[in-house]
Amino acid sequence: MDFIDELKWRGMLHDLTPGVEEELKKGKCVGYIGFDPTAPSLTIGNYVQIMLLTLFQKSGHQPIVLMGGATGRIGDPSGKDEERQLKSFDELDSNLKYQQELMSKFLDFENEDNKAIIENNHNFYKDMNALDFLRDVGKSITVGYMMAKESVKRRIEKGLSFTEFSYQLIQGYDYQCLYENYNCRIQMGGSDQWGNITTGTEYIRRNLQGKAYAITTPLLTKADGSKFGKSEKGNLWIDRKFTSPYAFYQFWLSCDDRDLPKFIRFFTLRSKEEVEALEAEFLENNPNHLKELLAEELTERIYSKEELQSVKDVTNLLWNKKANREQLLSLDKNSLDMIVGELKSFVIQKDLLSNDLNILDLLADHTDILASKGEGRRAIKNNAISINKEKVASHEFNLTADMLLHDKFIMVENGKKNKYMLVVK
Repeated sequence: MDFIDELKWRGMLHDLTPGVEEELKKGKCVGYIGFDPTAPSLTIGNYVQIMLLTLFQKSGHQPIVLMGGATGRIGDPSGKDEERQLKSFDELDSNLKYQQELMSKFLDFENEDNKAIIENNHNFYKDMNALDFLRDVGKSITVGYMMAKESVKRRIEKGLSFTEFSYQLIQGYDYQCLYENYNCRIQMGGSDQWGNITTGTEYIRRNLQGKAYAITTPLLTKADGSKFGKSEKGNLWIDRKFTSPYAFYQFWLSCDDRDLPKFIRFFTLRSKEEVEALEAEFLENNPNHLKELLAEELTERIYSKEELQSVKDVTNLLWNKKANREQLLSLDKNSLDMIVGELKSFVIQKDLLSNDLNILDLLADHTDILASKGEGRRAIKNNAISINKEKVASHEFNLTADMLLHDKFIMVENGKKNKYMLVVK
């Protein structure tokens, strides 16, 4: 796999410095991407950069994940219209530790030929005082050079603190340290990082008389112009603590058709030939099939094969009009937990079932599924109420403990579209 060619056909190449293609063709190269722990986990926007490192490693090169233990304390002004709110050191350290654990899922840290490396840039600064920083780091780059960067120019009128102004110095010095410690000659990142990355190549040129390179990807945006980001509403996390496997899977199924070509090429690990064949067959006539393939591939990779199967089972139960009682009974506890997260759910005490719970009491008194017992009687008469996929034929029907699924759940339906879960404690 030729790394640059791979980025080109995927539409993942935004810019590069001259000479990087020749450098990559010489043999194994070391390259890095930095990740600041300003959020508690990682997003799909971060995953674009993880894909970049994945493709870099699959091309035979060695990736470095640089965790921003230092830069996270400063705040990157790139792409932001106003000053970031600084996080506490404890929060940043917790975020960093958790993000580092997530990284181990996506890159190969075992292969001796080009195993991935994790480094923390706090190691470069923890023994450096302010005077050392000003002499060793601040002296290398002029204010004029820094002011010319887009990340600075777009903020200078609105206000830019010295703290954020200095961010590019730290990222530039990071690159110099990795160049010296690991012979790292390539830094990659999103297009908004171009100024910070090229500051690093300038550090290496001026201070070490060395040659280093930059590669950037386009930022991940949607067809409506909105973007993914840690602080954007409706963000998609690659972590079940913040985005459930079901919600993650459903995002890809319901994505805008206009976004589909970009999403496929950015996120699939299929070959160019496979992708082009799938696009030729399905992109125009059956885009939903492509969405399903992408949703399955990503959900299995981000979560697990078992989680994917649970998601598919839940999706079938919730959206397939022909889903039946047997399918509900076949779901494991993990799948039912997933349903609880997606449907309106009610907690009731188990002792209510010990004495039998009348269906009308449940609907009107212990939930807000229906407003009154009169509404409940009419719904039952119209054959609208189901318990665990069985129609309730009489308003004298009672719920009992032996109806619990996995000793915890009961599904209630009111008509074809209104589904609820009872969680019994």
